[in-house]
Amino acid sequence: MSSNEAKPTNATVKENVLKETINMLHKETNMDEWVLVTILIAICAVILGICFCCIRRCFRKRRSKDKKGMKGADLKSINLLGSSYKEQVQPDMDELTANAEEPDDGEKPEVQKLGKLQFKLEYDFNQNSLSVTVIQAEDLPALDMGGTSDPYVKVYLLPDKKKKFETKVHRKTLNPVFNETFVFKSIPYAEAMNKTLVFAIFDFDRFSKHDQIGEVKVPLCQIDLAQTIEEWRELQSVEGEGGQDNKLGDICFSLRYVPTAGKLTVVILEAKNLKKMDVGGLSDPYVKIALMQNGKRLKKKKTSIKKCTLNPYYNESFTFEVPFEQIQKVNLVVTVVDYDRIGTSEPIGKVVLGYNASGTELRHWSDMLASPRRPIAQWHTLKDPEDEKKD
Repeated sequence: MSSNEAKPTNATVKENVLKETINMLHKETNMDEWVLVTILIAICAVILGICFCCIRRCFRKRRSKDKKGMKGADLKSINLLGSSYKEQVQPDMDELTANAEEPDDGEKPEVQKLGKLQFKLEYDFNQNSLSVTVIQAEDLPALDMGGTSDPYVKVYLLPDKKKKFETKVHRKTLNPVFNETFVFKSIPYAEAMNKTLVFAIFDFDRFSKHDQIGEVKVPLCQIDLAQTIEEWRELQSVEGEGGQDNKLGDICFSLRYVPTAGKLTVVILEAKNLKKMDVGGLSDPYVKIALMQNGKRLKKKKTSIKKCTLNPYYNESFTFEVPFEQIQKVNLVVTVVDYDRIGTSEPIGKVVLGYNASGTELRHWSDMLASPRRPIAQWHTLKDPEDEKKD
């Protein structure tokens, strides 16, 4: 290379590279050169625009950090001057409330739906009687593992609760249709105005305590008994543990009947949540079993006494001789009694089973007869002993 030949500059090199690139693209795409130049210029403009935006954003972040630092210093100096300047620094509370974020839906407590109950009321002014029809229930919650329930309804009047009725148990349904009518007799209209009708819906469970699903309370003073009342009401949650109906406690026992031998075996297993009868807040419970026919006591047996407990465990067995032709004519009365060494023993509550029983008691008796030679265990809620003769 001669000394007089000029060296190519960077611009010349770039220009040559650009020309070669355009020529190569022209050969491969068969596009005109001016089209290729326009596309390359557009691509370069886009790249430059992106770079410009990135640089501008970086400058903005740095400027905002500087402002925050200055603001923190100013606030600190203002606080040192005294509380008189505080109002100028604090934001308006109304503005804060207006700009506050709404809580997420997941944070709001869900109101559990317990379903609804349809019933009908008819008052007979001539007979002084109140007819109550439990028609049906809908959308009950599932309390069993299978995703269903075994609902039944207890009907009674507050505050006395002397007379209680029960519907039949409807197995594996959340929309039971009952259509059962019960009559409260000898209730003058003036007395009815001071009473509250209660529909308590339970989930039947043979091997554990029946869970109360909910209840509907109807103060009779708030409705017009001069006309037939038929309506739907939403079920409400039960007041207190176990509800209004579970003040006496529950008892679990099994029944077994052997027709060929004519033997009825009763095994008293345990009791739970018994009513407190002693001063110390406990009881000394034992269980009395009586076989009755036509109001007369045929035989009577009792368990041992469990001291100072509201949840006694017995597992004691008793056998009665009852011929097959007599089994449909007797009643079995199971009574939990609080033993008192000094005074008289006081009954806590009782369960009556037999041919004229109703509700869960009748079901237990029927299941025993339908499954001869097999013990059938079930929990029962104790009912008011109703001035039963004390031991």
